[in-house]
Amino acid sequence: MARHISARIKRLRPSATFKLDTAAKELQRQGVDVISFALGEPDFPTPKHICDAAAEAMAAGKTKYTPAAGIPELREAIAAKLSRELGHEYKPSQVVVSNGGKHALMNVWQCILEPDDEVIIIAPYWVSYADQVELCNAVPKVIPTTADTDFQPDLDDVRKALSPRTAAILINSPSNPTGAVLERGIIEALAQMAVEVDAWIVSDEIYRDILFDGRSHFSAAMVSEEVRERTIICDGVSKTYSMTGWRIGWLVAPEDVAKAAGNLQGQETSNPNSIAQWAALAALQGPQDCVEEMRAEFERRRDYIIGALAEIEGVKISKPGGAFYAFPEVSAFLEGQLEYNGQPIRDDLTLCEYLLHAARISVVPGSAFGADGYVRFSFATSLERIQEGIRRFREALGQ
Repeated sequence: MARHISARIKRLRPSATFKLDTAAKELQRQGVDVISFALGEPDFPTPKHICDAAAEAMAAGKTKYTPAAGIPELREAIAAKLSRELGHEYKPSQVVVSNGGKHALMNVWQCILEPDDEVIIIAPYWVSYADQVELCNAVPKVIPTTADTDFQPDLDDVRKALSPRTAAILINSPSNPTGAVLERGIIEALAQMAVEVDAWIVSDEIYRDILFDGRSHFSAAMVSEEVRERTIICDGVSKTYSMTGWRIGWLVAPEDVAKAAGNLQGQETSNPNSIAQWAALAALQGPQDCVEEMRAEFERRRDYIIGALAEIEGVKISKPGGAFYAFPEVSAFLEGQLEYNGQPIRDDLTLCEYLLHAARISVVPGSAFGADGYVRFSFATSLERIQEGIRRFREALGQ
């Protein structure tokens, strides 16, 4: 048969986060009061000065094509921000602005991976990592971690996974879905392994500005000059500035990688949205008090939800150091004592379906993140909704 869907696309799994959120929204559309903990999206409005910048850009006629890699002003601002924060001068020519952080990551994989290359990924991992790697006909090598070790990888496990085919080690700190912040020593060790096998380090730093308990961000690019030369940073405005729908992300990489990514993007999508680029520029160059206000509120919510979950018998929870996710282990409730549609619940997906329909709360199964027996709560919603949601959660678990 000549006409068919490619095998690589058939292997592609739908995003569990969007699937659960869609189901929750359909119930909401029917008038059901569903509390959604499913989607990693700040509930704050985009700050006014950013929206004003977008309106000004439209009024000024900045609605045409831009260079594929982004407007020079935004690339300069991103390079300047990174230079300040990492203590090394980055050039605008190392920056490619994309249609969101997810697009930036896909650009990276397309540019650095050959078929059958391997990428070290620490689990639990963001749902799209493994699928993106597989779309490039490469192989994810997954390193499991648990709440017992605060989701820090065992370095011996990482070393055993290295091979002549290792093309990259992926670092995501703070993490989605766990909120875990990798210890500096862990990042330094991972960086050294990348040097030893001549691999790239791909550092997804989209949550770098959402840190708790006085933590400061540490990037692999800060380890040494040798490491910086092989580190590709992906970031964006979605989480820090509550700009998820604006779809502006970027990669910062050695110039040969950035040039390749710009060429690729020119053939894929052309430029990111012109108006959103000017809004992102205002986000980076404007007042930053909004960032701290949102971060502080996330920390307040973190303190409540972790304390509340820890009080539930059978739930194991570690305290996230950043992002806006709680990732409790719920395997104690997957032994058949709960039922859904007349059948005992024995997996986290069925538990999530049960919670949606019985408790009217939407959470994401840990199996979507490579971690069976967990569920992810996004606490990017109001404290009042979190309190009510946890009450429903306890009740649904029989407590």
